[in-house]
Amino acid sequence: MDADELDWNRTLREQWEFHWNHQIRARLDGLTDDEYFWSPVPNAWSVRPRGTSTAPVHVGAGDFTIDYAFPEPVPPPFTTIAWRLGHVIVGVLAARNAAHFDAPPASYETWEYAGSAATALEQLEAQLDVWLAGVRSLGDAGLRVPVGAKEPYPEVPMADLVLHIHRELIHHLSEVCLLRDLYRHTHPTTSGAPR
Repeated sequence: MDADELDWNRTLREQWEFHWNHQIRARLDGLTDDEYFWSPVPNAWSVRPRGTSTAPVHVGAGDFTIDYAFPEPVPPPFTTIAWRLGHVIVGVLAARNAAHFDAPPASYETWEYAGSAATALEQLEAQLDVWLAGVRSLGDAGLRVPVGAKEPYPEVPMADLVLHIHRELIHHLSEVCLLRDLYRHTHPTTSGAPR
């Protein structure tokens, strides 16, 4: 098979699906609320009950808000699993699903952030399903179409955005797994920690 016969859409989807199915999903099973909110360092950004954040900006539409600042401080603050999942769910997936795949509008300011690990994982899986269905719907021809004004680099093809989103997912969800490992090693008697 030469490159002209390759199903690029399937290949791009499988890049993420393989990682999710064989490396990430099982590592998220049993995520506890203690792990979700745990901060190994002081002043980490997180998702917090409304009105309890001390971050320069805290946004969200529901009972919980996410810590934020613009411009981002240098160096950036450490972030909890809750923050990292919130970023992936909203900034990486939901906003792109809305911009490119007719999903409901989504932004950091309007999102109802999860107050529990279980709810965050449900939100993550729902947004992943929309993303993959959207990418599938592009076919190969749609991967060549420019992303347009909804993205910072409007001239790049959708294939570049798909690769970028998959890198973001692999990067941030691997960080979540590492934080779970750190939690397990610093809280050895806590039940529900990953093995």
